[in-house]
Amino acid sequence: MARLPWVGLACDSAYRKFNVVLAGYHRMFGHRPDGSFICLVFDSELNKWRKFVSFQDDHFTHMNKNQVVFVNNALHWLTASSTYILVLDLSCEVWRKMQLPYDLICGTGNRIYLLDFDGCLSVIKISEAWMNIWVLKDYWKDEWCMVDKVSLRCIRGMMPGIFPISQTGECVFLATHKQILVYHRKTQVWKEMYSVKYSSTLPLWFSAHAYRSTMFSCN
Repeated sequence: MARLPWVGLACDSAYRKFNVVLAGYHRMFGHRPDGSFICLVFDSELNKWRKFVSFQDDHFTHMNKNQVVFVNNALHWLTASSTYILVLDLSCEVWRKMQLPYDLICGTGNRIYLLDFDGCLSVIKISEAWMNIWVLKDYWKDEWCMVDKVSLRCIRGMMPGIFPISQTGECVFLATHKQILVYHRKTQVWKEMYSVKYSSTLPLWFSAHAYRSTMFSCN
């Protein structure tokens, strides 16, 4: 079975431009398979695509397509095994590996997610009873800091189908099978923001997305 390409969206509101990244092996893009890993990058400023090729590496086969975050002019993919992060620096078009927090334990039953935290890269681990949140404090030294540890006991009946979709310094937003919840960090209070009324509706994890602001200012 042919693998689908990985997709990333990088929006730079300061310069009013965006990039779309398609990444995958040679055969995905209609060429003879040779093991090369290709990235196609669309630049909205130039209105055209560019291509660059990376050498084959086993870690490209373990990327999680659904776990990508754009911060610091780079796209970050969590690997499917949740053992490290793959980073594509769009300024120099170079791939590198980034380590996860050293005290993060990827054990059975633990689920790991990447999110933006007010412009910083964040890792969230959800276990049976806790949600632990780390933020990358020093981007170039891969220095992580745990900023929150949230008890999930009061929503335990919703596990394990809960996952985070967005966060700020004040709130964390999570989706369940039929609900959108918000956790207020300061008051440690959970609230329901939205609930699906019809049982025939697809689970929210198929369609829940975070919307924070417009892509660009209208000025």
